Amino acid sequence: MLLLQELSELLQAQDPEERQIITGVSWESYEALLDDLGDSLEYRVTYLDEVIELMSPSRRHEKDKNRVGHLLEIYFDEKRIPYFPLGSTTFRKQAKKGGLEPDESYCIGTEKEFPDLAIEIVVSSGGINKLEVYKRLGVKGVWFFINNQFTVYHLRGENYEVIARSELLPDLDLAILAESVISEYPLEAALAFREKIK
Repeated sequence: MLLLQELSELLQAQDPEERQIITGVSWESYEALLDDLGDSLEYRVTYLDEVIELMSPSRRHEKDKNRVGHLLEIYFDEKRIPYFPLGSTTFRKQAKKGGLEPDESYCIGTEKEFPDLAIEIVVSSGGINKLEVYKRLGVKGVWFFINNQFTVYHLRGENYEVIARSELLPDLDLAILAESVISEYPLEAALAFREKIK
């Protein structure tokens, strides 16, 4: 009988994240690809300066993405913070030659054209510089969940600055959030997280 950790490692090995880069892609071809894919959950598409990245998320990626989103929504509810979940909506600006689909995204306070907060789950490295795309779209806060911890960026003028705490959610302890995301038991982790933030 496999232990839970061994099973998790086996599933990850059998379910790798796949990434494809295509160069020399016009904006019109990018738009056509998005139309062809429709609401398909099979690929995440990022576009920057005529380069497309197609990423097929792994099981681990989707598990972490869903858990981060669920826990954040618990936080919003408990703290009575008005939020608008936008998930993996495609955001793009032709004039800025950039577009992408965050793993999770939220408008905070009021609904806007582009999210205030975008979250990226990083399981494998490489590919297009997503922070550059977010900068071109004017997204204030971007969190990368990598190696079981959050790295937080905040847009100041034309550039992102790495900060210790989110300026959008300054009272949220990201270490507690990360702990809850990686717990082996999602239900117990969510219940404990709710108690800790009350």
